[in-house]
Amino acid sequence: MSVTIDGPDFVALQVRDVDAAATFCEQHLGLRRAAVSPPHAVVFDTKPTPFAVRALLPGIDLADTARPGLGVVIWFRTADAHQLHDQLTAAGIKILTPMANSPFGPMFSFEGPEGYTLTAHGG
Repeated sequence: MSVTIDGPDFVALQVRDVDAAATFCEQHLGLRRAAVSPPHAVVFDTKPTPFAVRALLPGIDLADTARPGLGVVIWFRTADAHQLHDQLTAAGIKILTPMANSPFGPMFSFEGPEGYTLTAHGG
């Protein structure tokens, strides 16, 4: 019998400025820091999968990358996608895809820390 995986159990975005990315996540997304984070990262108390922003790994240079994570989609669940959309719009956060219905409820994508595309759904 072969060994299989259960699925993602930790997601982290590599960023140039960990403090600024963590502040974005706290102020605009309402994420709360976990009790413990390693020195090169900020881990948030997200359920069921922990989420973090972390310093770049050796050999990674995002200086010439306009859209880091191109091709990867990270979805965040929220109690009210419409309200979050309005909050982010009011804060001047760039909305990348308009509100639409999906199999997971209302959803939209926005520009997160350092240009990462993030998607919110629910409500």
